[in-house]
Amino acid sequence: MSCCAAGTESAAELEALKSEGPSAEEMWLSSRPLGDGLRQVDLIVPGVHCGACIALLEKELPRTQGVDHARVNLSTRRVSVVFREADGLGNAGGQESKRPEAVLTALGEKFKALGYPAHLPGGADEAADPALRELLKALAVAGFASMNVMLLSVSVWSGAEAATRDLFHWISALIAAPALIYSGRVFFVSAWSALRHGHANMDVPISLGVGLAYAISLHETITHGEHAYFDASVTLLFFLLAGRTLDHMMREKARSAVRNLVRLSPRGAMVIREDGAREYLALDEIEPGMRLAIAPGDRIPVDGRIVSGRSDMDFAVVNGESAPQLVEAGSLTPAGTLNLTGALVLEATRSARNSFLAEMVSMMEAAESGRAGYRRIADRASSIYAPAVHILALGTFIGWMMVSGDWRMAMLTAVAVLIITCPCALGLAVPVVQVIAAGRLFENGIMVKDGSAMERLAQTDHVVFDKTGTLTRGKPRLINSAAVAPDHLAIAARIARASRHPLSQALADFDTGDAGPEFDITETPGDGVEAISPEGDIYRLGRAAFALDNRDEGIERCADASQVILSKNGSFLDIFLFSDQLRRGAAQAVARLSGLGIDAEILSGDREGPVRALAGELGVSTYVAGVRPRGKVDRVKVLASEGHKPLMVGDGLNDAPALSAAHVSMAPASAADVGRMAADFVFLHDSLEAVPMAIEVSRKASSLIRQNFALAIGYNVIAVPIAVMGYATPLIAALAMSSSSVIVVLNSLRLRRKTRVEQFAAPERVPQPAPNPGLGAQA
Repeated sequence: MSCCAAGTESAAELEALKSEGPSAEEMWLSSRPLGDGLRQVDLIVPGVHCGACIALLEKELPRTQGVDHARVNLSTRRVSVVFREADGLGNAGGQESKRPEAVLTALGEKFKALGYPAHLPGGADEAADPALRELLKALAVAGFASMNVMLLSVSVWSGAEAATRDLFHWISALIAAPALIYSGRVFFVSAWSALRHGHANMDVPISLGVGLAYAISLHETITHGEHAYFDASVTLLFFLLAGRTLDHMMREKARSAVRNLVRLSPRGAMVIREDGAREYLALDEIEPGMRLAIAPGDRIPVDGRIVSGRSDMDFAVVNGESAPQLVEAGSLTPAGTLNLTGALVLEATRSARNSFLAEMVSMMEAAESGRAGYRRIADRASSIYAPAVHILALGTFIGWMMVSGDWRMAMLTAVAVLIITCPCALGLAVPVVQVIAAGRLFENGIMVKDGSAMERLAQTDHVVFDKTGTLTRGKPRLINSAAVAPDHLAIAARIARASRHPLSQALADFDTGDAGPEFDITETPGDGVEAISPEGDIYRLGRAAFALDNRDEGIERCADASQVILSKNGSFLDIFLFSDQLRRGAAQAVARLSGLGIDAEILSGDREGPVRALAGELGVSTYVAGVRPRGKVDRVKVLASEGHKPLMVGDGLNDAPALSAAHVSMAPASAADVGRMAADFVFLHDSLEAVPMAIEVSRKASSLIRQNFALAIGYNVIAVPIAVMGYATPLIAALAMSSSSVIVVLNSLRLRRKTRVEQFAAPERVPQPAPNPGLGAQA
């Protein structure tokens, strides 16, 4: 089975490869800014086949002036190129000076010079799967030929007379020739393209092995020899195509999940203009602030907030649950969710490119792109495979010629070495497992940002949990509203509207909407909100140390509740107490982590009492209260210095530095934008059992990868000496090589077995996919 499985071209794709590819203008328009003067453009490169292809592109593309770096995704055949916006190569004058026409033109030429013409994502070639049809037809032809040639070979092996033997050999040659030409073009075209551009890939030795086996057999037939190996050439081709088809189907399944998500976005929506007129706009034309009419049965095109109307909404794309949830004015609705019953008016809060659904698609496409340690090992082995195999085969031929002087025996042995040393099993060892693991996690509502994250998650031995919004629902309620002065509550509610922190939102719910003073508001993540009134008074809402000039000022406290202080010019005005509910599955998650041998601890910005009560409820012995964002980062670093591999699970802006600093990180879909972007994993379900579930899958995947490496290396240790010593015919070599790849794939498929069915509880609230950070007393 070949590891060059992702890039088999159909006739249509081969024709597309001859085209000029995208222009510099088209690449510029499809690119997106990354900041710091960098932009990224994604291109589809159908010719990417294996680790050698990846190594070549990632090495050569950055040599183009103006290109910063490139990353290749084998499963999606997507190459992401990061380039500089302006480096003196663009057009002169105004905004156009930022368009590096020369860089993008040179980039397109570089793809063609390397033999990997590219095109922009989208189009019919991605909507269908012509490559699979071509592979299946090639496989059918090779299978038909191999069965017939094998039947004729049985007669020869049974001791047919010379004339009969020659006749059967000629019939076999006539059957094998068209099969090799038609079915073998999958490998021959790729090999020729690589050689024509001055490099080699895995299809080069495969093509040599198949071609030489047929050529030697034809020579034997012409010279009335006793042995011919037409059966070996067509059978080898059949097994190689079977492996390539299987691997292509598995990778296509991974890509189809991305396409299915993309299809959840409608092509556009009905926009309500200020004068009440309605106009249908394409998805890319919808901007934040526009009001959209959403009819029953429509999918939400972009992230937005309900302005008017009530309806049942299907949030399965967000939380995996099919039970509809009621939404009404003020509810947030992510892109891709389905309106079921009522007409709604929605105000867009993000463009389609920055929507929740686009973010999920981006993470899925990146899941297999990461260069984990195991993947780097496999890629390096694949990149040196072609020259190493050619040298070994040449050495085998020379050695046998020196020992026996029989060029025919030397050539057959060299062909067997070419075939048996194909590192297909090694090439499949990592990507097959990663694709299956990413798919398994996706089925359970867990998004993976890259393959290396799974490897790091498998190593984790300590979990650090944030509190509010992570271990708890992040939907607190004010429990002492009756004891708070009404004017103080009104001021706090008006100030709290500026923050998206859960405690802020709980206070903001008490805002009456009546006209009041306009405050100049500044928010300090992890501390609270400062508001300056028109009269110059300074109000602070947040933790005591932030709000009060004298934090020891006498305040009646509640040990088991979260508290927020309202102050005026540094003096105490009032205190607001909140209680929160435990997130579903939190206790079960902690118990499962303990069963996996993983310790858990809580780091919270909240006070000692609520944190201690929560830790006791969950059975967590280690917790720290009153932690600032910097303190969370320091704690993660301390754990790393002690030899731990910490997993950070958090959701807020104040958690983002710790999420980035941890060995690996995870966030709920309800996390703030920056939290989701900093995390390696995002779980869509409301249940915290996603954390141990992801660890279990990652550990199993890591174990299977190690087993696959052992199987592949063990195969080569045994098979290569046998082939070099002449004990393997080309047919035996073909069977051995294919068997090793089949074993690796079957071993990888064990990850699909579910020893435990994970059930995630349906959330009881409308998901809030993009809450922002903010108020003090934060966990």
